[in-house]
Amino acid sequence: MLGYICKYAPVEIFQAMGVEMERIEPDVANFNQAEIRMHPNICSFAKGVLEEVMKKDYEGVILTTCCDSIRRLYDVLREEFPEKFIYMLDTPRITKEAGIALYEQRIRVMIQEYEKFSGKKFQEDKFLEYLKERQEEQQYAIKNNSVNIGIIGARANESIKKILEEKGANVAFDLTCTGLGRKILADEKEILGGYVRGLLSQFPCMRMELASNRDELIRRFAGSVDGIIYHTVQFCDNYAYEYAWVKEWLDRPMLLLETDYTRQSSGQIRTRIEAFLESLTPDIPQPKKTGKGDKTMYVMGIDSGSTSTNAVIMDQDRKIRAFSVVRTGAKSGVSAQKALEEVLEKAGLSREDISWIVSTGYGRVSIDFADENVTEISCHGKGAHYFNPKIRTILDIGGQDSKAIHLNEKGEVKDFVMNDKCAAGTGRFLEMIARTLEVSLDELGAIALTSTEKIEITSMCSVFAESEVISLIANNKEKADIAEGVCHAIANKAFGLLRRVGMEPDFMMTGGVAKNPGVVRAVEEKIGASLYICEEPEIVGAAGAALYALEKCGFCFI
Repeated sequence: MLGYICKYAPVEIFQAMGVEMERIEPDVANFNQAEIRMHPNICSFAKGVLEEVMKKDYEGVILTTCCDSIRRLYDVLREEFPEKFIYMLDTPRITKEAGIALYEQRIRVMIQEYEKFSGKKFQEDKFLEYLKERQEEQQYAIKNNSVNIGIIGARANESIKKILEEKGANVAFDLTCTGLGRKILADEKEILGGYVRGLLSQFPCMRMELASNRDELIRRFAGSVDGIIYHTVQFCDNYAYEYAWVKEWLDRPMLLLETDYTRQSSGQIRTRIEAFLESLTPDIPQPKKTGKGDKTMYVMGIDSGSTSTNAVIMDQDRKIRAFSVVRTGAKSGVSAQKALEEVLEKAGLSREDISWIVSTGYGRVSIDFADENVTEISCHGKGAHYFNPKIRTILDIGGQDSKAIHLNEKGEVKDFVMNDKCAAGTGRFLEMIARTLEVSLDELGAIALTSTEKIEITSMCSVFAESEVISLIANNKEKADIAEGVCHAIANKAFGLLRRVGMEPDFMMTGGVAKNPGVVRAVEEKIGASLYICEEPEIVGAAGAALYALEKCGFCFI
C-alpha cells in the first residue's frame, strides 16, 4: 500500500498497476516522533503525516512539491525508511500545455522508478481501460432550507465536516487541497497526456500560477453559500497570507479556523464552528408572549468555564432573580450541579420551577441537566446587549482564553476571534504571576495602580514571563511596578484581538479579569476609550444563556 497526500498525485496510475492507494489523513494525539525529527516550526500537517507513516505499514509514500514543509518531510522519510519507496514528485506551477508536458515527463520518470522498486509493469492500454471504468467523484451541492457552508484554504480534516453535519449545516463545497472530486480524463489518443491534463485542471492549489484564476473561482463558489470557513494549518504562512487577502474582497461571512491536526484541538474547533453557525442562523420566530400572567415563569443560564461556573435565574420579564459564581473543580459537571443548587437556594425555587435551562462555556456539553447548549460567543453577545444595548465590541478574558466579539445594533455577533491556544494573557496567567509575586489575585490589580516606574514585560508566554518576573524580583524591582508591567502586557495582547474584529465603540469587558482594576486601566489606556463593566462581569455569558432560554420558551421582547 502506498500513501499519498496531494490531489495532484497520480493515484490512478498506481491503482491500475494493482497497488492499493490510501490518502493519508493525520489523526494523532501528539507529535512525539515528529518533534524529535523535525523543526518545531514545521507545519503541523507535515508532522501529522510523519506520525501516521511511522505507525502504519506503508510500502511507500508519494509526495509533491507543494511547500517547504513537505520537502522537509521527504528528507526525514528518506532517512527513516531507506528501504521504502519515498518519492517526491515535482509538480509544476503552470497548468497550461507546457506544464502538462512537463508533468507528464516527470510522472513517466516516477513510473520507471516504481517499476524498478516493485517489479511491476505499467501498461498504458490497461491504464486507459481503468480510467474508463472510473467516474468523477460526487461533488457538493447547495441545499434549500439549510445553512450552506463552503470550505476553502488548506486541507481540512473530516472532523470539520462532521461538526457541520451534526449541527444541520450543509457543506456546499470543499475547495481545500483534497476536497473536490478528482477530474478523470480518458483520452485514447493521448492516454497519459490526457490524464495529466485532467489532474492539472482540477480546482487550482494556491501554489499554482495566477493565470489559473483561483481567486475568481473562489469568488464564484462563495457567492452561492451563506458563509465560508477558511481553514489553515498552524505555521502555514502561505494560506495565512491568502486568508488576509481574501477577507478584503470576499462579501460573505467568513470564519478563520486554524488547526494543528491533533485531536486535542477538537473542542476549540467545535466552539468556533458552532458560534459561526449561530451568527449565520436567523432567530426562528416564536409565538409572542407578553411575559405577564398569573404564574411567573423562570429560566436558567449556566456558563461552565475553566475557573468558574456561573448560573443565572431570570424570570419572564427578563429580570435576574438570582445568580451564583462557584469555582470550577476537577469535573465541570459537579461544579455545574453545585452552581445549580446554590442559585436555586438564593432564588427560593426548586428545580421543577425552572422551565428551560441553556448551558454555555467550554463545559456546556457536560451539563446533563441542561435542555440545550449554545456557544459562549453568542451568549456573551446577547448578555452584553442585555446589560448595555450600546455595546458593539466585547473583550472577554476568562480563565483559559480571551475573546474579542463584534456586535451589531441588535446584539448579534458580526465577528469574533479567540485566543485559546495557550494561557497567555488569561486568568491563569495572572494567577501564576500573583503566586510569583507572593500576593493574592485580588491584590495584584490594586497594587498595579500604585506603580511609579514603567516596566515592560517582553514575553507573554506564561513560562517565560514567570522567568522574566523572577529576574525582575532579583533586580529589586517593586512588586507594584512588575504588576503594572504585567497588566500592560495583557492589554497589548487584548488590543491585538480587538483590532482583528474592528474596534467600534462602545466597549465592554467581561470575565473574571474584568475585576482586575490594573488590567482594566491598562486596556482603557491602550484603546483610548472607557470600558463598560457590569456589577458582576462573570455572569454575562450565563445571562445571555438565560435570554436564549426565554426565547426558546417563546418570549419575545422589543
